[in-house]
Formats: sequence, C-alpha cells, structure tokens
Amino acid sequence: MKEKVILAYSGGLDTTAIIPWLKENYDYEVICCCIDVGQESELDGLEERAKFSGAEKLYILDVVDEYVDEYIMPCVQFGAVYENKYLLGTSHARPLIAKKLVEIARKENAVAICHGATGKGNDQVRFELGIKALAPDLKIIAPWRCNDTWKMQSRQDEIDYCHAHGIDLPFSADSSYSRDRNLWHISHEGLELEEPDKEPNYDHLLVLSVTPEKAPDEGEYVTLTFEKGVPVAINGVQKKASDIIRDLNKLGGKHGVGIIDIVENRVVGMKSRGVYETPGGTILMEAHTQLEELILDRDTLSLKKELSNKFANLVYEGKWFTPLRAALQAFVESTQERVTGEVKMKLYKGNIIKAGTTSPYSLYSEALASFTTGELYDHHDAEGFINLFGLSLRMRALLDLEREGK
Repeated sequence: MKEKVILAYSGGLDTTAIIPWLKENYDYEVICCCIDVGQESELDGLEERAKFSGAEKLYILDVVDEYVDEYIMPCVQFGAVYENKYLLGTSHARPLIAKKLVEIARKENAVAICHGATGKGNDQVRFELGIKALAPDLKIIAPWRCNDTWKMQSRQDEIDYCHAHGIDLPFSADSSYSRDRNLWHISHEGLELEEPDKEPNYDHLLVLSVTPEKAPDEGEYVTLTFEKGVPVAINGVQKKASDIIRDLNKLGGKHGVGIIDIVENRVVGMKSRGVYETPGGTILMEAHTQLEELILDRDTLSLKKELSNKFANLVYEGKWFTPLRAALQAFVESTQERVTGEVKMKLYKGNIIKAGTTSPYSLYSEALASFTTGELYDHHDAEGFINLFGLSLRMRALLDLEREGK
C-alpha cells in the first residue's frame, strides 16, 4: 500500500496543482482535507474537483462553531488586535485548521501533511507550528519551498501543469486579488494593494461590505447582550455566537463598518499591505470594549490592555499551542466573570456610535461621579490625596531649589 499524505485543500488552483505534483514526486496517496471555518460558497463542488484532480478522497469538516467558541471568543475577550488595526481574522483560524489536519492524518495513518502556503507568507509559520506542536513525528511538505521539484512560478504555469496531467478545470490566468475568507473576515492582497501609494479600488475589491460613502443615509441601531464576555443575544433574540457574527456581518457590511487598509509586519520579516473586511467582528469587539469600560477596575483594565498586545502577537505568529497562550487565556477568562450586560450602538456610514451600556456589575455610580456633593465623596479629602500622590514631585523640586541655592 502507498503511504498517505493529507493535503490542506481549498479547491483553488494552487492546491489543485499540488495533487498531481504530490503523486508524481512522492508517489503518495493524496487525501484532501478542507476545513470549513465559514468560507460559504467557496466550498461548492469541492469533492468532484478533488477527485477529478487525482485525490483518493476529500474530507470537509464543519468546525465553524468550534472556531468561534474556542478561537475567536478568547481573542474578543482579550480585545486582541495586531498592530492597532488587524483583528486576526486569518491568524486565529490557522491553528484550528492545523489541529484538524493532524486529526485526519492520525485517522488515515498518514505520514505527512502538505499545505500550499508560500515561502513569503505568515501561514506557513502558523500551519507548521501547529503541526509540530501536535504531531512532531509527521513530515511537513511545503511545495512552494521545494525549488528542485516545484517549478511553477505563475498561475499560467500551474494551469499548464494541470492540463499536462489531464486536469481541465475552469481556472483563469487573469490576475486577481489573493483572498482568504472565513466567518470572521475576508482579506485582500495583490494588484494595486502592492503599491502603498495607490488607493484601493474598493468598487472592485469589497465582498462583504460597501464603502461608508455608499452606506445608507439613515443609521441603524443594534443591541448586543453578553454573559461573561461572550455574546448571547442580538436585539433581544438569543442566538449562538456564530449566528450573531453572521447577523453582524450583514449589518456591518451594509453600513460600511470594519474596512481597514494596513501595512503590517509579517512574521518572516517583510512588510505587506492588505485590506481586511471584518464588519461583524469590528462591531462585536467594540461592544465588548464598551461593556468592559463599565465593569473592569482601572488596574485590571490597564494590565489587560498590556497583555492584549502580547496575546495578539502570539496568535499572529502561530503560537496558539503554547503554555504562554494557555496561561494568558486563563488570565483573561478570570477577568470576564462579571462582563455581563447589554450594549446598544448606532451604525452609521462606517462608524459605531455608543448609544447606551448597562450591566448588573457596573462600577459606575451616578451618585459618586456626579458634580453634586454627596455623602460618598468629600471634596476636601482630595487635598490630602494630592499631597501624598505628588510628594515625590514636590520633594524633587524642593531639593533642586536647595541645590541651586535659592
């Protein structure tokens, strides 16, 4: 019997060309595996395409709810954002995909896992760190790094290779954006985006959204209910988190919310420009932030903000299956015990406008915060506090005066 390889399969031109390449160069039995994290229509017709291209079988695993509950939600609770803008849409999907590839490899007694990520991107790092952490004995094959056997350098090369191996599928050699889609977002790279001095062609580019200029002239309200930092209802209707994200994607896309244009620092060292559409995720993250403003004390909020950057970096770099990620997640989960309440927002031409937040665990006291003098706060107490709080500043200034002989 031939040895087996598990191919992370999307159905696109790259992974289609990889099937005959693997059989030709390794004489493996190719088992394709597509992990459904919310690609929607991109999954149509995959089984026929994979088998026509020479694969022995295709697994399509629906892991959308697991993706949302175990990978997206910790990032929402942490407020994890990479380099101030990127909501980690591709990043937090990759470790789950790696995990499922390993599970199928074990089921099929495969000896290797193959992926189609290029040698310039982040995904090769994310996939391979996940596989190494979960199955260090499995061989990893990355065709784009196999210079001696992978000779294809363009889409036309890949199309010609497929034709030479009897695979005639409706792929086009025309240039287009490089995209990655899941339930959380869609990313766009390539074409005019490779030149930072050029404005994105949004009319050609956007998939989930419209630009703020084309959004409705009337705003729309949305209310989210959270329990322990997790959304449980939208506009008063209880739903699972994945369905709430789907609803928010439609609302956010309609109102031009969550479109970012960023030049980011990739793990491998280069800068890369991309446009990301994250309509529902942007609304959800903002709502969670607004709720925490009301509930978390100053010190916890401050430390959480510092650790959020570290958590975002770990996720971006593919270090999900590490002790540090687990420890940071345990920290953030403890901070979410009281993050329960309701957040109302107005969506208007790309903006998310605060419209009221309530929580049974709110630390906001109108009696305490009001300018009206009350029993809870004596203004005269502030004098002693300021004297002690500023003691080191005053002593330094006094000693400087003494040294200057004044």
